[in-house]
Amino acid sequence: MNQKPILGILLGDAAGVGSEIIAKLAGARFYEEYCRPVVIGDARVFGRGARICGLEIPVQIISRVEDADWSKGTPLLDQKNLDPDTVPFAAINVDSGRACLDMLKLAVELYQAKKIDGFCFAPLNKQAMIQAGCPFESEHHYMAHLFGHTDPFGEINVLGDLWTTRTTSHIPISKVSENLTVDTILRAVRLANVSLKNSGIEKPRLALAALNPHCGEGGKCGREELDVIIPAIEKARGMGIDANGPFSSDILFIRAFNGEFDGVVTMYHDQGQIALKLKGFDQGITIAGGLPAPIVTCAHGTAYDIAGKGMVKTTAFENAVKMAARMANHLRG
Repeated sequence: MNQKPILGILLGDAAGVGSEIIAKLAGARFYEEYCRPVVIGDARVFGRGARICGLEIPVQIISRVEDADWSKGTPLLDQKNLDPDTVPFAAINVDSGRACLDMLKLAVELYQAKKIDGFCFAPLNKQAMIQAGCPFESEHHYMAHLFGHTDPFGEINVLGDLWTTRTTSHIPISKVSENLTVDTILRAVRLANVSLKNSGIEKPRLALAALNPHCGEGGKCGREELDVIIPAIEKARGMGIDANGPFSSDILFIRAFNGEFDGVVTMYHDQGQIALKLKGFDQGITIAGGLPAPIVTCAHGTAYDIAGKGMVKTTAFENAVKMAARMANHLRG
């Protein structure tokens, strides 16, 4: 039987709940059930998270992944680049943002060198990373740059067995319609299709959400369905993709959660996010779809309001580790 995949476990933003999540799961020996974990970040940050949670966790400090020995405790690739005494909880910190950029860069390099089979990162703070010099709008764009990746990529949000991608993301609602084209919709469809296949689903069943009420009522309540969404579906079907719709989003997610579809392609950010977070806020995960490596995180953020209190729930990050291991096992054959 093949060994479990080696997954990087990145501590994330030190001002948030990341170190507490990762420490709690290490203390419960959760990781070992699904993977061979290698924690990446500053050992002092991990130690602070463990102390807050009242845990004493055996740790093996390493400088190379090759030195990891899981019988000696949780391997920790110590970056020695962030003193937690200089990073108060619940405040944007440029040094923490810089450390997050460094750990993402290292994880990509380790994957490219075949030292790890994928990675999970605890919640990041985009503003901290931008203040630290990140020229990209998100960690996904940053990682795509590190990989030199030009194919479609982007966030995929997952709750249970349902995956969602979105055609437009961080833009004003007033700009959504003008950014919907056959090509942009097809890009999101292709991203959903290939990402689901990378998780082991051979023929993903995809549904596309309408933009307008009642699917535009045949053009009486908007023409986006007729002019761009339906043509994109037809083009996707011509490529062998099982694309369906468009469906009004007020009923689409009922059908999707009932198991009719594997993935939903939405037209704008909150169209899918509201449905997923209402259904399972503490359970959802985000996959870095389209990138070469299995990369997953929890869908919730840094939770500054409870950071440092030892009360964070770990369910979403548990699901992230499970998914990264599943994807890594599939890609390894």
